Amino acid sequence: MSEKTLDPKFNPFFARPKKSTKIESMIAIVSGKGGVGKSTVTGLLATHTQRLGLQTAILDGDITGPSMARMFGIKENARGDEEGIYPAITATGIELMSSNMMLENEDTPVLWRGPMIGNAVKEFYTDVLWGDVDVMYVDMPPGTGDVPLTVYQSLPLKGIILVTTPQDLVSMIVSKAVSMANQMNIPILGIVENMSYMECGHCGERMYPFGQSRLEEFASTYDLPILAKLPIRPEYNEMADKGQVEEIVSEEFETVVEKLFPLE
Repeated sequence: MSEKTLDPKFNPFFARPKKSTKIESMIAIVSGKGGVGKSTVTGLLATHTQRLGLQTAILDGDITGPSMARMFGIKENARGDEEGIYPAITATGIELMSSNMMLENEDTPVLWRGPMIGNAVKEFYTDVLWGDVDVMYVDMPPGTGDVPLTVYQSLPLKGIILVTTPQDLVSMIVSKAVSMANQMNIPILGIVENMSYMECGHCGERMYPFGQSRLEEFASTYDLPILAKLPIRPEYNEMADKGQVEEIVSEEFETVVEKLFPLE
């Protein structure tokens, strides 16, 4: 896919952002099903990308199951005026927009049908005053439903990152996500296997609670780059639940973002 095809100026089907918005790279984080740690991966990709010196933003596309605001400790509602909606700014300067920030109570469910949810994601792109952003991550809802379809058709994605776990690779779940991206000509930048193993705190031996990884075999079948095999780290989830995701420093994620954005 050419750079012109990804640019809203050249593609008439893409949604148009605010004139003040300038996003260099937009990457969607995708999973075939829920429960694989996709949102935590999104948050940690964003924090480690920001540390590279790249202005980073997160569009929380999981409208009915948003988690980004809580992960970053954002408790205030979004503000807006006649110009548009202002994204929240996290402690380290990451711009963020999530449906939680549009509700009086974050526990209030979003009872919308598929097309309305898809339009909400599109409006987070078109109506929010993002400003100059080097990298925007779109945290997608799991599966291959209305929101991925809307995002793939309407947003100028550089590509997607697929998040999976060892047991998912033996099912058709991940294959469907790969097939959907391929059918819509969306580049797959790489695959991240989350919960790949856990390490003994005493001897460092690796254990595989979800079975041995088949990532190399799967990646070879679909010709996908492997970005990382991530260990199970319960402390990361605990910190994210407390709104402290920006305090996490991970060598694995440092390596991933350096692969995605190699320094010149």
